[in-house]
Amino acid sequence: MAEALPIRFQEHVQLQSLGINSASIGFNTLTLESDRFICIRETTGEQNLVVIVDLTDPTNVIRRPITADSAIMNPASKVIALKAGRQLQIFNLEMKTKVKAHLMHDDVEFWKWISLKSLALVTGTSVYHWSMEGDSQPVKVFDRHASLTGNQIINYRVNSDEKWMVLVGISSQNGRVAGAMQLYSKARGVSQPIEGHAASFAELKLDGANSPSKLFAFAVRTTTGAKLHVVEVDHAEGNPVYAKKAVDVYFPPEASGDFPVAMQISQKYSIIYLVTKFGFVHLYDLETGTCIYMNRISGDTIFVTAEHEATGGVIGVNRKGQVLSVSVDESNLVPYIVNTLGNTELALKVASRNGLPGADELYVQRFQQLFQSGNFGEAAKVAATSPRGILRTPQTIERFKQVPVAAGQMSPILQYFGILLEKGELNKYESLELAKPVLAQGRKQLLEKWLKEDKLECSEELGDLVKPQDVNLALSVYLRAEVPNKVIACLAETKQYPKIVLYANKVGYTPDYAMLLQHVMRMDPDNGTEFATLLANNEGGPLVDLEKVVDVFMSQNMIQQATAFLLEALKDNLPQHAHLQTRLLEMNLMHAPQVADAILGNEMFTHYDRASIATMCEKAGLYQRALEHYTEDADIKRVLVHTHLLNPEWVIAYFGRLSVEQSLACLREMLDVNMRQNLQIVVQVATKYSDQLGAAKLIELFESYKTFEGLYHYLGAVVNLSQDPEVIYKYIEAACKTGQIKEVERICRESNFYNPEKVKNFLKDAKLTDQLPLIIVCDRFDFVHDLVLYLYQNNLSKYIETYVQKVNPSRTPAVIGALLDVGCDESVIKSLLMSVRGDMPIGELVDQTEKRNRLKLLLPWLETKVNEGSQDPEVYNAIAKIYIDSNNNPEPFLKNNAYYDSRTIGKYCEKRDPYLAFIAYERGQCDVELVEITNNNSMFKHQARYLVKRRDADLWAHVLSNDNPSRRSLIDQVVATALPETQDPEDVSITVKAFMQAYLPNELIELLEKIILENSAFSDNSNLQNLLILTAIQADKSKVMDYINRLTNFDAPDIADHAIRNGLFEEAFVIYRKHEVHASAINVLIEHIGSIDRAYEYAEKVDTPEVWSRLGKAQLDGLRIKESIDSYIRANDPNNFAEVVSLASRADKYEDLVRYLQMARKESREPFIESELLFAYAKTGRTADLEEILNSPNVAQVQAIGDRCYEEKMYGPAKLLYSSISNWARLASTLVHLGEYQAAVDGARKANSTKVWKDVNAACIEHKEFRLAQVCGLSLVVHPEELEELIRLYEHQGYYEQLMQLLEAGLGLERAHMGMFTELAILYARYHPERMMEHLKIFWSRINIPKVIRSCEEAHLWTELVFLYVHYDEYDNAAITMMKHSPDAWEHGAFKEVVVKVSNLEIYYKALRFYLDEQPMLLNDLLAVMVARIDHNRVIQMFQKSDNLPLINKYLVSVQSVDNQSVNNAYHDLLIEEEDYERLRKSVDTYNNFDNIALAKRLESTNCSSSARNKKWRQSMTLSKQDRLYKDAMETAAESRDTSVAEELLQYFVESGHKECFAACLYICYDLVRPDVVVELSWRHGLQDFAMPYMVQFTREYVDKVDKLEKAQAEWESKESKERSSETPILGPGGLGNSRMITAGPGMIQSQATGMNMGYGQNQFGF
Repeated sequence: MAEALPIRFQEHVQLQSLGINSASIGFNTLTLESDRFICIRETTGEQNLVVIVDLTDPTNVIRRPITADSAIMNPASKVIALKAGRQLQIFNLEMKTKVKAHLMHDDVEFWKWISLKSLALVTGTSVYHWSMEGDSQPVKVFDRHASLTGNQIINYRVNSDEKWMVLVGISSQNGRVAGAMQLYSKARGVSQPIEGHAASFAELKLDGANSPSKLFAFAVRTTTGAKLHVVEVDHAEGNPVYAKKAVDVYFPPEASGDFPVAMQISQKYSIIYLVTKFGFVHLYDLETGTCIYMNRISGDTIFVTAEHEATGGVIGVNRKGQVLSVSVDESNLVPYIVNTLGNTELALKVASRNGLPGADELYVQRFQQLFQSGNFGEAAKVAATSPRGILRTPQTIERFKQVPVAAGQMSPILQYFGILLEKGELNKYESLELAKPVLAQGRKQLLEKWLKEDKLECSEELGDLVKPQDVNLALSVYLRAEVPNKVIACLAETKQYPKIVLYANKVGYTPDYAMLLQHVMRMDPDNGTEFATLLANNEGGPLVDLEKVVDVFMSQNMIQQATAFLLEALKDNLPQHAHLQTRLLEMNLMHAPQVADAILGNEMFTHYDRASIATMCEKAGLYQRALEHYTEDADIKRVLVHTHLLNPEWVIAYFGRLSVEQSLACLREMLDVNMRQNLQIVVQVATKYSDQLGAAKLIELFESYKTFEGLYHYLGAVVNLSQDPEVIYKYIEAACKTGQIKEVERICRESNFYNPEKVKNFLKDAKLTDQLPLIIVCDRFDFVHDLVLYLYQNNLSKYIETYVQKVNPSRTPAVIGALLDVGCDESVIKSLLMSVRGDMPIGELVDQTEKRNRLKLLLPWLETKVNEGSQDPEVYNAIAKIYIDSNNNPEPFLKNNAYYDSRTIGKYCEKRDPYLAFIAYERGQCDVELVEITNNNSMFKHQARYLVKRRDADLWAHVLSNDNPSRRSLIDQVVATALPETQDPEDVSITVKAFMQAYLPNELIELLEKIILENSAFSDNSNLQNLLILTAIQADKSKVMDYINRLTNFDAPDIADHAIRNGLFEEAFVIYRKHEVHASAINVLIEHIGSIDRAYEYAEKVDTPEVWSRLGKAQLDGLRIKESIDSYIRANDPNNFAEVVSLASRADKYEDLVRYLQMARKESREPFIESELLFAYAKTGRTADLEEILNSPNVAQVQAIGDRCYEEKMYGPAKLLYSSISNWARLASTLVHLGEYQAAVDGARKANSTKVWKDVNAACIEHKEFRLAQVCGLSLVVHPEELEELIRLYEHQGYYEQLMQLLEAGLGLERAHMGMFTELAILYARYHPERMMEHLKIFWSRINIPKVIRSCEEAHLWTELVFLYVHYDEYDNAAITMMKHSPDAWEHGAFKEVVVKVSNLEIYYKALRFYLDEQPMLLNDLLAVMVARIDHNRVIQMFQKSDNLPLINKYLVSVQSVDNQSVNNAYHDLLIEEEDYERLRKSVDTYNNFDNIALAKRLESTNCSSSARNKKWRQSMTLSKQDRLYKDAMETAAESRDTSVAEELLQYFVESGHKECFAACLYICYDLVRPDVVVELSWRHGLQDFAMPYMVQFTREYVDKVDKLEKAQAEWESKESKERSSETPILGPGGLGNSRMITAGPGMIQSQATGMNMGYGQNQFGF
């Protein structure tokens, strides 16, 4: 029979059978992001398609015409990502919308979905993550490592929390496919290059771990073999350390070219699926790294894979288009491991971890074997971890319960439950069995904890078990167990009424709500209303009949509760509840009108009987509510008149509901009934609703009742906003009749909308005592004439004065005009005019009098203004007009006065006297008017004189323009009269310029010839001569030469310059020659005439140095270098040496240049000249002349010339030059080029320059002169900034040994610095690690330790790394390194010295785990040095968890002196296990801090019990208080029968704020506590309410005792009185009073105290 395979192999679909072209099935065209979709890019003819195969429905193939370079489907939804070039887009195929798009700056080489919402993008340099949500752009995560350069990226993986990423690539190297990976940590921001072909991340929960461990697995095949590595990343504190795994991957001999291509890790089974290129699949257990199975599943390459979530396997596609999946066969996996691999331990692990069959018998056998051998702890572990819980049965529980428990050992059943709780959830039977002892011990908090952690399986039986102890806890159990009837019972019992309905609706359970409500109302009437409301307002409809609920309330006269219920039940305001709404309002209107008022005010209901409620409201005095409900006019008017009982603001708002007719009728009714009372509110209503009711109707209303006061107040509120003229008029009228003159004045001044004519007439007729309103109206609307007429005729002249003096002085002209019209006496007018002091428009005043021919009337007033210092032009204009009209000598006034307006007066005089007009215009420079009047009146002589004196270019341009017909006449007068009369050259100059600007050259020449050539005063004027020649140059060039010869006082350079600019070169040459300006003359010949020969002849003729120098420059510009040098030599001019040297050097004319420079050196000792002479000597090979200059005093720039010779490789002259100035640096470099290395080193030594040493050193290294290079290098290494470059130079050429020799030689130098020791250490780490430690030990204090640390990490020199960490005081890293690399770096003694110095105490516990794993026998020695800083509780918890507590027995003994509870408990556990009762007794007697109750229970069955300690009441109470078991503490105090113990506990509850416990303690310890103590504590701490039950009970008992005493006393007195009835009293009645004082004590207390029982029974406080 064939062996059953541990895997299932399935072919899901054949892509070619679906019509997919085989050419499109490849890595570049097909993508598989999950087990849901396959996406293929296909080309059919000329059409590009994207084909999508849904593996859940493979026959329904989707084809879309899309052109893209790549397409990948979202792992779960129909969302596709497309890439075309650098353009990325994401589309939702179902919604047919584009989700987002982005244009990358770099090409995307690989991309992949890393989650349902994110894409990873890999470019040539970086990796990005791009979320498809929001508007976010791709975010760069990390840069690609250099090791991936040139690799084809085949995969990218991210772990579950996206903190670790791995990028996988492959490349061809030496005939094989090499893999390269980059592992990146996001938290640390670092990358690690790894050689590998396939990788994946996973999570695995180890035994005893609190959380899953995060693992990273990768596979690699190298030339030496293949490995699968599994390592832990991001170790979680508290989890066991996952041991790194590295297992061989087997490849058949025939598959020599095979390598891993994909890896998937099943989270379901913790199995690694490794797929290779040749189609092999390998299965490895993730926890142990064991190979489970290997076989070939495909003859073709599987080039793409994904996780197959349905089976926990792997799915992939091969080159033929087969879609294959491989998964674990659950029924065969474990049997295969047992039978084929023979690995029982692995089989048990796999079966237990995944609940797989096949190992059941093994588990049962092991359990039986362990149980029978008495190893109950291990048996419990086996049963707890059995696959599918095959051993977790009631029978197993019973077996464990029946096992006798040895003294000092933990019960096997408790061990069993402990393992189950640590592993996961308990089943029903286990939960019940565990709950029973826990509840029996009163430790229900454990059950609460386990329920929160989902450790228990809830059932009805468990709830029943818990309910007597805690109803809330039972409720939680019933909820989880889904027992609805008991859930509702618990909710009702705990008064959680709202949750009843919610729960019932949620689970679909319908209890008897009517009975439940009756029960609640009977037991809890206060909350019954809330519950009834809840039932009534159920979303699905009322759960009870509302009428019946109301009847229940009313039957008990619970009006308030009924109201509260109905308000909540009727809040939806439904029509069918109309009768209930009416009933609610009626009951409250009868019993609580204020409540009804509030209900109506909230407007909650609209369906009640409004008419009935309105009548009841009126009867109840709620007039406002009655008005809200009445609709009949009679009802409204009847109620509305009671305004004194209504809120005025509401009444005003109420009118907004009425119609216009109703409102007016109500207003009339209110005025009819009580006008005085209601007028104010009527006015307010009229004001607010003026627009709606109409101002006209309201005015009519007020006028009909003749209440001008009401009308005034109403209109006063609206007049400021009204634009109705009638409203404003009526307001003015009402204000006048009510005497509000100021308001009349204000409205007349401010309003713009009244009829001024009507108001004016009214004010006239009103005959007001104050005419100011009339004045304001007439002033504003220009009724001044009417106003003056009215006031003048009615003898109100004082108001005229008031008007012009105070109201509006600017109206004075109009008033004066009106007074003149009415024939007012002039004296009155003059007096009025003189009395006005405000500003008035004088011009208007003049106009008013002038048009009435009464201007002279103003003369006195005007003269007064003048005397007052007025400068107003209008004043002086008026005076001027008076003088002109009266012919009162006006000419002097016009010439001398500075204030009148010239233009105005000139215009005034034009028709009267043109000359006076000319004077006015001339004074005011009114150019246009002056020219016009002189032209019109032929006054050209005056005009010419004015123009010459005016000196205004624009005015000249105006009169000299062609448009002026009088221009010729004017020019004649200018030439004949104006200019001859003037003696001011400036007048002549400006006039001439005017002619020039008017472009009248001929007239100008004529003018100038007359002035200059006819012996006038300006004949020798240079400016005029210049102007004459310049004008001739412009207008008549033929006359220029004649003027040059005849005139002598012109500006020769300027004229010559103008001649040159106008092309008159010969004239310019003549001017220069005439005035002996030889330099300018030869310039004309050279630059303008262009004749160097004429220039040479002129130079020979005048023979001056400056002429020869200018000629030399011209020859130099013409590149006649030899002739130029000759001219410069004749000129003896070295000034242009720079240009001569430059051109001669470029033309290589060094021989001629030498002659020039020799001449120049004689004339000038310029450094440049001597320097160029040296260079010329060097170029011409005149070494002797060069040495002669160098040996003689010179100012040459020898250094610069030497550098030029050096640059032009003239090393011989350069050597002479550098030697002469002792420039050893450049000399050394020169000698290097000459091959004189020893001399170069000597020169460098003399130069002592870093740059020189570098150059010589580099040259020596290049020529392998290492001895000389070392000499140079020793001078360089002492400079820290040069060291790095020097090392790079040696390393680049591969001279490592010589470099180390150099640095070793340099260590002994005086200037040796830290960088030398550091770099030598780094070199040793790279090339001679065996010499590293010796170097560090000697020179550790002189190296840069952090830098060397990085080198040691890269070179894996762990011992040296630890050494460096220790000496750098990085003890944390030293300890971690020793633990991580213990084979090389760990040594016990050194580790102890290091670990005590660490700052991070977590390292202590890592060290303990490390020693526990690798050096368990040295644990106590390690703990001895760490004891001062470790947390004993955590240490003990760690070793208890790993069951290794005996290993630290010595440690426990050594630290027991600190009396720590955890230490004592752990030590006691060890002593009990060892049955060392004597030391246990000694420990118990010596130390107090331990759980004595738990210890007593453990020792209960032994003779070594310490339970006697529990009789110490105070210690027992202390333990109970620490565990918050206050009930136990109270019972202990009561049992002690000790008043002090009970009162101490009472004091503790007061101080800790446990008020309820204070009251409970008074009940339990009632007969122990003293009343005075209770009263004092409650009074001092405000606990009277909590002490009151005790006081009531105590008072009751005290009263009972007193009653008994009184009764006994009464019986005794009665008996005694009978005995004495026959005896005669000695002193008579009332002599000494009562014989016993007690009868006057308590017996006199009122008996009412006996009625204070308040429902508390004897010794019962109601708790």
